[in-house]
Amino acid sequence: MKISEYYKKQKHTISFEFFPPKTPEGETKLFQIVTDLKKLAPSFVSVTYGAMGNTQANTLRIVEEIKHKIGLEVAAHLTCVAHSRGEIERILTTLHAKGIENIVALRGDPPQGEMQFKAPPDGFHYASELVRFIRQHPLLGKAFDLSVAGYPEGHPECRDKQKDLEHLKQKVDEGADAVVTQLFFDNRFYFDFVKRARKIGIQVPIVPGIMPVTHGPQIEKFSRMCGAEIPQEIHEAIARFGEDQASIMKFGIEYATRQCEELLQGGAPGLHFYTLNQSLATRQIFANLHLARTA
Repeated sequence: MKISEYYKKQKHTISFEFFPPKTPEGETKLFQIVTDLKKLAPSFVSVTYGAMGNTQANTLRIVEEIKHKIGLEVAAHLTCVAHSRGEIERILTTLHAKGIENIVALRGDPPQGEMQFKAPPDGFHYASELVRFIRQHPLLGKAFDLSVAGYPEGHPECRDKQKDLEHLKQKVDEGADAVVTQLFFDNRFYFDFVKRARKIGIQVPIVPGIMPVTHGPQIEKFSRMCGAEIPQEIHEAIARFGEDQASIMKFGIEYATRQCEELLQGGAPGLHFYTLNQSLATRQIFANLHLARTA
């Protein structure tokens, strides 16, 4: 089922994001976690893509297993990194053959060690080009729902929020069906982002991306990478609890619960959880929000 249908029919569309593990043991654990979280009856889940496309085969295999064996709707991430147009077309054909109907279309991050993104030969520079290529494909143009990324605090490579928003509108104008935001911790950024997006004509669902604080150094690293501001309350908790993992986890769950409550009450169409291939925090937040349904 295409995910745009969930946003039309459900008051709150809930989704989870996972990444492809690098080992068979990690993959086995991932499927256990996905099966565990299936009990919460999410609308769909998504699976990310590795730098340089180095987990492409894993992503394709994992999305197929999640959809056909575990029984959850799934969106496959697809990036411009290291792929020519011909390679992108082959991936689209493979996804379609596997019955995958949803794609998260992204430019992708520069490979580790490189400061700037470089388009591959006969490839794409921007996610908007990838969206256009898919939509204009003579056979597969209507086969997929496409989600794209949005940055409430501005893209780390484009701190001009208005210009970054214009880039997002271009992706939507090319045919994106939904926007999923990068993580943020201050809801004011999200609500302002939505207001500005609507003002320039972006009318598709804009879904907040949520990453619970479960490990101090990890969340600081991710925030630096995506340009997200960490509120003083979180800084103080990280400093106070240090390596006390149980306490920082408890704090992170409580903080994310408050954040999610305010987002849903403020009109967010749903929540997209960056799970980091863990289930505990997500399950507890669901319980606190009374969102869990029987699958």
